[in-house]
Amino acid sequence: MITSTSNQRIKEIVQLQKKNRARNTEGVFIVEGIRMVREIPEDKLKALYVTEEFYKKHKAELPGNVKPEFVTPTVFSYIADTKTPQGVLAIVWQNKYTLADILKKGTEKKEMLLVLDNLQDPGNLGTIFRTAEAAGVTGIILSKDSVDIYNPKVIRSTMGAIFRMPFVYVEKLTDTIEELKAHQIQVYAAHLEGKNAYDEECYLNGTAYLIGNEGNGLRQEVADCADTWIRIPMLGQAESLNAAVAASILMFEAARQRRK
Repeated sequence: MITSTSNQRIKEIVQLQKKNRARNTEGVFIVEGIRMVREIPEDKLKALYVTEEFYKKHKAELPGNVKPEFVTPTVFSYIADTKTPQGVLAIVWQNKYTLADILKKGTEKKEMLLVLDNLQDPGNLGTIFRTAEAAGVTGIILSKDSVDIYNPKVIRSTMGAIFRMPFVYVEKLTDTIEELKAHQIQVYAAHLEGKNAYDEECYLNGTAYLIGNEGNGLRQEVADCADTWIRIPMLGQAESLNAAVAASILMFEAARQRRK
């Protein structure tokens, strides 16, 4: 059992929680809580840390392919990112995808993609991943300056979708959008100056939605790459919608059309 916060492995876990450079160097990320731990694919689980109390109550629910390392409650509180930790923490291998992988996911020109431009809020990104899985999105593309998907707050907000939703960060978003268009994917920019309302368009074929930064929206050069600008009609005095909410509305409109 690890009883000291000075233990080298404990120090390494703290660095993995705090720094994306450490996570990317090791090629791992951290998952907390039994619900998320149960969803980890067997081949992705690297290490498991638990308290004795948690282990006694939940032994049968834990993955059987990795022997857990026991830590004291004090040590666990030290390494946990959550305010009220459950007593289980896993180190998981990162997923590696390419744009080609994502484009292969769409069959018969039925891709549904999200393209995120400089998204910064961890909760928004996690919610978008969770909702994207529910709506049938086939992949998510992020500009390199977007928030780190392996940020602990993002991971928690995905509610397990991180293990199943393909994604890729790209160096130059405008070039990637042009590549999508070359694959006959229709690109729509969610924009306040959109020509048509979002529900006036057809999303039955390959579709990509451009979603912008929470405060500033899409960068002009990114918006200009779209085939069509679309808007979400709003009542009241609200100027815009939360990025995750806007993305959800668009994704589920495409899902609705494709169910018919």
